[in-house]
Amino acid sequence: MSWFVTNFIASFLLPPLIFLLLLGLGIILPYRHRKLAKLLIIIAFGSLWGASTPYFAQGALHLLEEHTAVLDSSRQNADAIVILGGGTYFSAPEYAGHDTASEATLVRLRYGAKLQRETGKPILVTGGNPLGNSISEAQQMRVALEQDFHVPVRWIEDESDNTFENAHNSFHILQQAGIRKIYLVTQAWHMPRAAEVFRRAGFEVAEAPTAFSTWYRTGLLNFLPQAASLQDSELFLHEIIGLLWYQVKLATDD
Repeated sequence: MSWFVTNFIASFLLPPLIFLLLLGLGIILPYRHRKLAKLLIIIAFGSLWGASTPYFAQGALHLLEEHTAVLDSSRQNADAIVILGGGTYFSAPEYAGHDTASEATLVRLRYGAKLQRETGKPILVTGGNPLGNSISEAQQMRVALEQDFHVPVRWIEDESDNTFENAHNSFHILQQAGIRKIYLVTQAWHMPRAAEVFRRAGFEVAEAPTAFSTWYRTGLLNFLPQAASLQDSELFLHEIIGLLWYQVKLATDD
């Protein structure tokens, strides 16, 4: 299934579209179904409020992050560092209109560069061009790592459009170099799904999560809806759907 088709279907299951669909259905239902219509409107309103509230949205991400832990590179050894692509900043004006690494990707690159300096292990960057960008995510990552963070990149995997392909394509490259044990770098909320897929592909994974969801303190503002929290909720539901989909896919392949 193509990247576009997968994400098109997923958009109907993720906020805010899923809430708008419930709300719209509640509004257009005929009068004789007014009880069901009222229920749908209440569900849509309650779900939208919860998904846009920092306390609940970040709390949901914490449920994913509980399944990973901060890496102790002095105790966990590996032979290479694999950094997953996290999107593109398209046609960046301040970079002469070229595509470059997105904010989410830069968070991963920063930690990957730190890990490379600590361990001296070679880096593989992985990410294709699912949106048709002129330069693959992996190429963008290589440029950022070498020019901005001043660390070398040994391998580039730029044919993959999703985490599943990241894992299998990366395994093919590193297997030729005799490498099976890796440090895997991605956001903490993404790590449970990513680590599972990479292990299924054949790797021994030392999880190296970054960008944990944290807040300064719990107060009134954490219970007031904010637009940014909708993105956190979308990330959480996307990961849950991805975990379920990969379980089905792997079971079918087996």
